[in-house]
Amino acid sequence: MTAPDTPPAAPRTAKGSGVLRGNADFRRYWLSTTLSTFGSQLSLLAFPLLVLSIGGSAAQAGTVATCSLVTRTLLRLPAGHLADRLDRRLIMVGCDLVRLVALVSIPVVAGLGHLGQPQLLLVAAVEGAASALFAPAATIAVRDVVPERDLTEALSRSQAAVASSSLIGPFVGGWLFTVDPILPFAVDAGSYGVSALLLLRIASRPAPEGAGAGRDNRLTAGLRWLTGQRALLAALFFAAGINVVSAAAQTTMVVSLRQSGAGGTAIGAVMACAGVGALLGAAAAARLIKAIPASRLFLLIGTVWALGLAVFSTTSDPWTIGPVLVVVVFFSPPAGIVVARAVLVLAPRDLLGRVSTATGLLMAGLASLGPVLAGLFVDSLGAGSTWLALAGTAAAVTVLSSVPLLRETALDMKTDGDGDADGDGDGDDSGGTAAHPGPASPQRAADGPAGLVRAPGEKTGGP
Repeated sequence: MTAPDTPPAAPRTAKGSGVLRGNADFRRYWLSTTLSTFGSQLSLLAFPLLVLSIGGSAAQAGTVATCSLVTRTLLRLPAGHLADRLDRRLIMVGCDLVRLVALVSIPVVAGLGHLGQPQLLLVAAVEGAASALFAPAATIAVRDVVPERDLTEALSRSQAAVASSSLIGPFVGGWLFTVDPILPFAVDAGSYGVSALLLLRIASRPAPEGAGAGRDNRLTAGLRWLTGQRALLAALFFAAGINVVSAAAQTTMVVSLRQSGAGGTAIGAVMACAGVGALLGAAAAARLIKAIPASRLFLLIGTVWALGLAVFSTTSDPWTIGPVLVVVVFFSPPAGIVVARAVLVLAPRDLLGRVSTATGLLMAGLASLGPVLAGLFVDSLGAGSTWLALAGTAAAVTVLSSVPLLRETALDMKTDGDGDADGDGDGDDSGGTAAHPGPASPQRAADGPAGLVRAPGEKTGGP
């Protein structure tokens, strides 16, 4: 019988069942985050359309999106700090409720006949701030409700949900807007309400963290910790480089197809192929990660990207580009999952929020340069040369980041999903091993989790 003061362990997954079926708390978490993501995708297209429908200019429509993005960027590091100090579940519930109120204000103010640009800018800023606070708490929460052996499957499920929402949400949002311009925002608000109710029903609670004399409470602690993780930094360099190439490729794709005479429908269909590839890749990610060592997986992904982008330089036929795009994007989700799993398993538990936001900042910050660079290259060199430059960039990033990792096994999935991770025969890996650490106790957090090569003078450890 568990002592009254012992925190409940993360729920076990029933033997032979998937993490969605065998873990009720993860099922609630997954449904909640899926609904939140889908709701956000509904309003993604509806926001600029609503601005235009009330007489706003294209610049004003873009200002709404920029306002949300700037707010999210500015709050990224503080959000990780809060996620490390406060109850993650309550942060997520609070953020959902704030987003619900913000979105509900649109139909309310519209009904009163006072809807305007200032109102929409305020909603975008509030929604962006709440989303920034929600993200790191949700990242850590999956570690609270899922045993380490099930993390790869859980992250794959989450990736598939995000890919599905990103593929379907804008289409549904556009359709709802044609029915009633306010309807997408009402449905989005409802998704946040249901999400909050699901989160409140999660029974698992993380073990309390000890204060510890060596605990780092600085806002930049996540970035400082990352600087000593050589293997993880190499993986982050790869992911960030591919993100820059991917962001640039989107702009190049639209411009090159338009210059070749393709219509809006054809361009939209080609871009939807990226969503199809991401969805299929997320579904297959767990098997790929288990079968292929991380360094070789990065080599495979980078090679496919380089070859695919080179193919795009030779044709502007949507019927050729679409299928190639599916294949290229198919191999991307496993890279993000390898990075996310390494952070969740290997980072000290009292730094998880700040490490996750630092990781996101490194990758998202670089990716924001992609569209600008692509536009400059297309204008000066042409689409064909731009595709070749992007292919060369993907190849260079792959060689520089993956080759040094060929002799490393630190990022590989060792016992995840194998059932009995600790070798005691009971299938419970919550205690962890030297090769495969479980949730970090305060002492483990001070020593640094095992798994990555120790950098001189730094802790060991490692989207």
